[in-house]
Amino acid sequence: MSAQEIRHDWTVEEVLGLLDRPLNDLLFEAQAIHRRRHPANEVQISTLLSIKTGGCPEDCKYCPQSVHYDTGVDTHNVLPVEDVVTAAGRARAAGATRFCMGAAWRAPTNSQTSRVSELVRAVKATGMETCVTLGMLTAEQARELADAGLDYYNHNLDTSPEYYGEIITTRSYQDRLDTLAHVRAAGVNVCCGGIVGMGESRTDRAGLLAQLANLPEHPESVPINNLVQVEGTPLHGTDTLPPLELVRCVAVARILMPGSVIRLSAGRTELSDEAQALCFMAGAGSIFCGDRLLTTPNPEFNDDMEMFEDLGLAAQPL
Repeated sequence: MSAQEIRHDWTVEEVLGLLDRPLNDLLFEAQAIHRRRHPANEVQISTLLSIKTGGCPEDCKYCPQSVHYDTGVDTHNVLPVEDVVTAAGRARAAGATRFCMGAAWRAPTNSQTSRVSELVRAVKATGMETCVTLGMLTAEQARELADAGLDYYNHNLDTSPEYYGEIITTRSYQDRLDTLAHVRAAGVNVCCGGIVGMGESRTDRAGLLAQLANLPEHPESVPINNLVQVEGTPLHGTDTLPPLELVRCVAVARILMPGSVIRLSAGRTELSDEAQALCFMAGAGSIFCGDRLLTTPNPEFNDDMEMFEDLGLAAQPL
């Protein structure tokens, strides 16, 4: 797909039409696009560490770190630099090339941003790419993180604008778009995706994918998260999304955003190796490795490496 074919004007109806296609046709097109723009059998590995856990004032109905829900999460303040660097070293030794740090804030203060900037510099010194997710940022905070050498900032749209109010009331959709604009203006790569399986309709999933594809620039990284249901959160007990619907979402994300790296993110513990194999066929080129994703479970490194061997996949080198 040439540069002039990359679109930012997708309608929800067009995206829904892609999601409705026969699965074989959808996978064929997605895999063909993936091979034109990305290594066919190589997967980028990231590791995610919660550097500040719990106590978030937001009311995101999926999140165990919200103060609004009793989920038994152990809270802690920002981890010491040496602990974060040690965790980054372990991740690099296991094959990760990007180290992602998450803090449960609605929006960091300037002093908290400076603290994270110190962590970014320390992790960068290990030779790894860096990514953080801290909530909403001002333009000045985005520039400070950029000056520290931050490679990626994660800020998901979560779902469609129409379904958003069913999931979150403490932050608007425009708030999220504003933060993405600040990050982009600061010259930091954007990591932005969403969550499926939160009780939304297929039309809402199409709406999320259309929003991502219609951003002024496509995110460099697009995480597709499958809801991890946590007891105590309002979404616990939601009907589970069929695995093939997740595969369809990955494939459509690949078609809409051909240059982006599509990451198969949260919820992999609920997927069989066969379902994950279909996601890689659909164009997923990145995963999170390690036994935790902030506060929820994730497959072990060794399990993922065994799956890679079975599928003939290789971890992207540093």
